[in-house]
Amino acid sequence: MLIKILGSAAGGGFPQWNCNCANCRAIRVGAPGFSARTQSSLAVSADGENWLLLNASPDLRQQIAASPQLAPPISARARTSPIKAVALTNGDVDHVAGLLSLREAQPFSIYASRRVLDALAANRMFDILPPHLVPRVELPFESVAPIEGAGVDLGIAVEAFPAPGKVAHYLEDAGAVDFGTQPGDTLGLRVESASGQSFFYIPGCARVDEGLAKRLKNAALVFFDGTLWHDYEMIEQGLTSKTGSRMGHLSMSGPEGSIAAFAGLDVARKIFVHINNSNPALDASSEERATATAAGWEIGEDGLVITL
Repeated sequence: MLIKILGSAAGGGFPQWNCNCANCRAIRVGAPGFSARTQSSLAVSADGENWLLLNASPDLRQQIAASPQLAPPISARARTSPIKAVALTNGDVDHVAGLLSLREAQPFSIYASRRVLDALAANRMFDILPPHLVPRVELPFESVAPIEGAGVDLGIAVEAFPAPGKVAHYLEDAGAVDFGTQPGDTLGLRVESASGQSFFYIPGCARVDEGLAKRLKNAALVFFDGTLWHDYEMIEQGLTSKTGSRMGHLSMSGPEGSIAAFAGLDVARKIFVHINNSNPALDASSEERATATAAGWEIGEDGLVITL
């Protein structure tokens, strides 16, 4: 199974178009130790020919252009694509807007929770992807679903499970408990090939509870939410009035952060993705990067290819 990080940044990418934080300034002037990143997405294939996307970021066209694996084969017919399906972990704009870049009458399948499918159905802009060409398939919880698209069995299956998180910002109900968040608003995915290799993709997560820790124990590979280094960093940098926990993201550091939560889970390979432009771990020479690396974590970068 081939896995490629198409985008490793959180919403807005890195550098973000309107952000003048220290990290964005550094990368704009070419400071060493920084790498540009597009918004969060993975591509997965069992055969190197047919691909499943995990989330469809607003940067998808740029990501496809940078990935020869996702371009139409030279000898193929006039209109075709190796992209056969997209699986969504939530309804956030930075994970669904890229679907609109796949609108050129090309067949593929969309897999998501019922909550996310209902959000897409409520926005008529997504009607540009007609159901007869782009079927929308509900991912059942705690059940392995074979992935198909454009008449092709990808040889990949996905097990979706509710992950601690929050409803997408544009769907928040300010008068409801926890902003109206319900199971299915945030998913974790376990992706497996027919030959038995598997990994986890959890780009948004509010906490590692007992159930999630048990699920991840001894995993071969986990891509995990790396949005912030600490809960108040965006407030301290003058970027927003929201904490990470208010946005539904677990921080990397601290006694309840992801680095601490994964200690003892014996995950063979751990990679942070969905990394916000404010996160000091983006600086390869920072103490924060050294701390994460010493704990066995990698900071995901666009273009990284992994073979399982």
